[in-house]
Amino acid sequence: MLAEHLGVTVENLHKTYLARVVTRTTIIEEPSSRDCIFLKNINGVRGCAIYSVRPNQCRTWPFWSGNLTRPDDWNIAAKKCPGLNRGKLYTFEEIEKIKKQKKWWEDEK
Repeated sequence: MLAEHLGVTVENLHKTYLARVVTRTTIIEEPSSRDCIFLKNINGVRGCAIYSVRPNQCRTWPFWSGNLTRPDDWNIAAKKCPGLNRGKLYTFEEIEKIKKQKKWWEDEK
Protein backbone atom coordinates (compact mmCIF):
# COMPACT_ATOMS: atom_id res chain seq x y z
CA MET A 1 0.00 0.00 0.00
CA LEU A 2 2.84 2.38 0.81
CA ALA A 3 4.63 1.64 -2.48
CA GLU A 4 1.42 2.27 -4.41
CA HIS A 5 0.82 5.52 -2.50
CA LEU A 6 4.34 6.72 -3.34
CA GLY A 7 4.14 5.52 -6.94
CA VAL A 8 7.15 3.21 -6.66
CA THR A 9 7.76 -0.51 -6.88
CA VAL A 10 7.96 -2.56 -3.70
CA GLU A 11 11.63 -3.20 -4.50
CA ASN A 12 12.31 0.54 -4.85
CA LEU A 13 10.38 1.21 -1.63
CA HIS A 14 12.69 -1.15 0.25
CA LYS A 15 15.85 0.32 -1.31
CA THR A 16 14.90 3.97 -0.85
CA TYR A 17 12.72 4.29 2.24
CA LEU A 18 13.21 1.26 4.48
CA ALA A 19 16.02 -0.24 6.56
CA ARG A 20 16.49 -3.60 8.20
CA VAL A 21 17.17 -3.34 11.95
CA VAL A 22 17.98 -6.74 13.46
CA THR A 23 14.81 -8.73 12.67
CA ARG A 24 12.51 -5.83 11.78
CA THR A 25 12.05 -3.50 8.86
CA THR A 26 11.68 0.17 9.70
CA ILE A 27 11.28 3.48 7.91
CA ILE A 28 14.55 5.35 7.48
CA GLU A 29 15.12 8.30 9.81
CA GLU A 30 16.76 11.65 9.16
CA PRO A 31 20.34 11.23 10.42
CA SER A 32 20.56 14.52 12.33
CA SER A 33 17.16 14.52 14.05
CA ARG A 34 16.27 10.80 13.97
CA ASP A 35 12.81 11.87 12.78
CA CYS A 36 10.99 9.72 10.27
CA ILE A 37 11.74 10.74 6.68
CA PHE A 38 8.00 11.12 6.10
CA LEU A 39 7.57 13.69 8.90
CA LYS A 40 7.31 16.85 6.81
CA ASN A 41 6.17 20.45 6.99
CA ILE A 42 2.78 20.37 5.30
CA ASN A 43 1.19 23.81 4.92
CA GLY A 44 3.38 25.12 7.76
CA VAL A 45 2.53 22.26 10.14
CA ARG A 46 4.69 19.21 10.83
CA GLY A 47 2.81 16.09 9.92
CA CYS A 48 2.99 12.67 8.36
CA ALA A 49 3.19 12.70 4.56
CA ILE A 50 1.94 9.09 4.40
CA TYR A 51 -0.62 9.19 7.21
CA SER A 52 -3.39 7.32 5.38
CA VAL A 53 -1.08 4.41 4.55
CA ARG A 54 1.35 4.60 7.46
CA PRO A 55 2.65 1.22 8.62
CA ASN A 56 1.91 -0.46 11.92
CA GLN A 57 5.06 0.93 13.52
CA CYS A 58 3.48 4.37 13.12
CA ARG A 59 -0.08 3.34 13.94
CA THR A 60 1.04 1.98 17.31
CA TRP A 61 3.00 5.15 18.24
CA PRO A 62 3.29 6.33 21.01
CA PHE A 63 2.36 3.05 22.67
CA TRP A 64 5.77 1.49 22.07
CA SER A 65 7.30 -0.50 24.91
CA GLY A 66 10.18 1.97 25.16
CA ASN A 67 7.72 4.78 25.90
CA LEU A 68 5.64 2.80 28.39
CA THR A 69 8.29 1.31 30.66
CA ARG A 70 8.56 4.27 33.03
CA PRO A 71 6.79 7.64 33.28
CA ASP A 72 10.11 9.35 32.50
CA ASP A 73 10.29 7.45 29.19
CA TRP A 74 6.86 8.79 28.21
CA ASN A 75 7.85 12.33 29.22
CA ILE A 76 11.07 12.16 27.19
CA ALA A 77 9.08 11.11 24.11
CA ALA A 78 6.56 13.90 24.79
CA LYS A 79 9.34 16.51 24.66
CA LYS A 80 10.12 15.47 21.09
CA CYS A 81 6.57 14.73 19.91
CA PRO A 82 4.18 17.67 20.27
CA GLY A 83 1.15 15.38 19.87
CA LEU A 84 1.78 13.44 23.08
CA ASN A 85 -0.38 14.37 26.06
CA ARG A 86 -2.94 15.98 23.76
CA GLY A 87 -6.11 14.47 22.47
CA LYS A 88 -7.91 11.34 23.57
CA LEU A 89 -7.02 9.61 26.83
CA TYR A 90 -6.73 5.86 26.19
CA THR A 91 -7.56 3.09 28.65
CA PHE A 92 -5.12 0.26 29.31
CA GLU A 93 -7.35 -2.08 27.28
CA GLU A 94 -7.40 0.30 24.30
CA ILE A 95 -3.61 0.64 24.40
CA GLU A 96 -3.17 -3.14 24.48
CA LYS A 97 -5.51 -3.53 21.50
CA ILE A 98 -3.56 -0.91 19.52
CA LYS A 99 -0.23 -2.53 20.40
CA LYS A 100 -1.43 -5.95 19.27
CA GLN A 101 -3.10 -4.93 16.01
CA LYS A 102 -1.67 -6.56 12.92
CA LYS A 103 -3.95 -6.12 9.94
CA TRP A 104 -5.40 -2.63 10.52
CA TRP A 105 -6.37 -2.31 6.85
CA GLU A 106 -8.99 -5.04 7.25
CA ASP A 107 -10.81 -2.89 9.83
CA GLU A 108 -11.05 0.04 7.43
CA LYS A 109 -13.14 -1.70 4.76
